[in-house]
Amino acid sequence: MCRNTIGVGVNRPGCFAEYLVIPAFNAFKIPDNISDDLAAIFDPFGNAVHTALSFDLVGEDVLVSGAGPIGIMAAAVAKHVGARNVVITDVNEYRLELARKMGITRAVNVAKENLNDVMAELGMTEGFDVGLEMSGAPPAFRTMLDTMNHGGRIAMLGIPPSDMSIDWTKVIFKGLFIKGIYGREMFETWYKMAALIQSGLDLSPIITHRFSIDDFQKGFDAMRSGQSGKVILSWD
Repeated sequence: MCRNTIGVGVNRPGCFAEYLVIPAFNAFKIPDNISDDLAAIFDPFGNAVHTALSFDLVGEDVLVSGAGPIGIMAAAVAKHVGARNVVITDVNEYRLELARKMGITRAVNVAKENLNDVMAELGMTEGFDVGLEMSGAPPAFRTMLDTMNHGGRIAMLGIPPSDMSIDWTKVIFKGLFIKGIYGREMFETWYKMAALIQSGLDLSPIITHRFSIDDFQKGFDAMRSGQSGKVILSWD
């Protein structure tokens, strides 16, 4: 939350640099029992953990809008820490299938299924207790507001258009709490990420492609296609 934070690759160059200098205070040593592949996705995994663990999830019904890799990891975290039902929505069937492989309660293609029908199928007589908005898509956020329980809590990582309009009466009369998420918390999020993996959270299905660094263009093409999870480039 420091107003003087400078993000590498955001506020100053650094992405894809051969060497990078950062303050030693900011460095986090990856435990030896966490693989290099998982360490390579700790940055987006941190976004997922920061978002998912913004609120108490034990026994709660959680809606995740947006089944990109970060959304899927957030849903997996929610399930791992004890959420009751975790429902993730998207229109990309490849990504939804990835979510199913991660053990999410229900992965819903909202172009084909009605979310209210899914809630009824799960025996949900009230709305979702927690919403994790990962998509930045206005229709997805509006659906989330429609299906939240009174007193529900929403964490927003997705960045919507600046002119997005919503029905604010739903926020007010439902007593919803909305929290914005940026990056990770130093150093709490890093410790939680390591602990989640060491306690059995399996992120391996989210890594779908591996390429040599010489084939970096294939990696970018896979990401842009929408038919991938996380893509790993190897220097081996």
